[in-house]
Amino acid sequence: MRIAVLKETKAYENRVALTPDVVKSLVKKGFDVCVETGSGLKSSFSDQGYTDAGASIAKNTKEACQSDIILKVNAFTAEEVSMFPDASVCMSFMYAYTIPEVLEVMKKKNISSFSMDAVPRISRAQKMDALSSQANLAGYKTVLLGANALGKIFPLMMTAAGTITPSKVLIFGAGVAGLQAIATAKRLGAVVEVTDVRPETKEQVESLGGRFLTVEGVEGVKVEGGYAKEVSAEFLQKQKELIQEKIKEADIVITTALVIGKKAPVLVTEEMVKSMKTGAVIVDMAVESGGNCEIAEMNKTVVKHGVTIIGESNLPSLLPINASQLYATNISTLLLHLADKDAFKWEMEEEITKGSLITHKGEIVHGFTKQILGI
Repeated sequence: MRIAVLKETKAYENRVALTPDVVKSLVKKGFDVCVETGSGLKSSFSDQGYTDAGASIAKNTKEACQSDIILKVNAFTAEEVSMFPDASVCMSFMYAYTIPEVLEVMKKKNISSFSMDAVPRISRAQKMDALSSQANLAGYKTVLLGANALGKIFPLMMTAAGTITPSKVLIFGAGVAGLQAIATAKRLGAVVEVTDVRPETKEQVESLGGRFLTVEGVEGVKVEGGYAKEVSAEFLQKQKELIQEKIKEADIVITTALVIGKKAPVLVTEEMVKSMKTGAVIVDMAVESGGNCEIAEMNKTVVKHGVTIIGESNLPSLLPINASQLYATNISTLLLHLADKDAFKWEMEEEITKGSLITHKGEIVHGFTKQILGI
């Protein structure tokens, strides 16, 4: 089978779906790999690197699309899908419930599609878990962005001129990104406090040296696939009250809270920003999903009420070499689980196949996507 890698067209995107090393391993397994020209340049991978790995180079998207399997990082556009051969297979971060118009084109062309954001979070799928691999890098980069924008150092420092006290970092959310942010901030010498709607994260936070802020007396947070699916208004209110005092003392606030299939919850209101120290920094990792900070602006760094608010929508893309390497391993591992060089297995009841398959021969088969779209 022929695999195509398409060039990313989304703004602020520097990643690529396959790296030369992974291309080389797929070619060894008998696949024919074609890469659209220039696909890897923003990730520091040249066309020559791909040809050396055994790939052919397509001069444009249309030429690349004449393949059995088409790969990308971001969701395919309707225009791209219209170029796919009938009954071909595609794989990317689709977030399928957000692109019903693309699913319509897939239906007309009998396209089968797998989404990297839908891979079930089970132990045997860990190597395919692109959400985690990218969130890990994002958590690291977030701390560096915050540190760079802050007018002081992170660690305690004793000098002849006096003692510099350590910076205080307040992190919302102890998922993969939050935990990496904790570890990075601690390595840099900050005092780290963390709040999360999932009480089971307390042990992980403390193992990394962070202090877990517990919301007392409220239960009923529903967790699904590692994500908070439903959080009560009462919990969010008590959480806000808990951190209102903490946020006044924080030098850096990092927010990572997402609710799958919904707008990100507002955790830092404008009033809270006004209460913060002049020169403090907020990094809103959820800005693309509506933002955890009420006044964050997507893809902008702004100063409001004396606080610097960073709203980078695509943090993994700021580390494109590593992000592409990890994503390429994730997507190729999933592909090799689903198919060999000759054909797809189509084990429809197998957990990973069932969890990540969005459309099969054009028909939407993914339960969560059907639920969100009301099908």
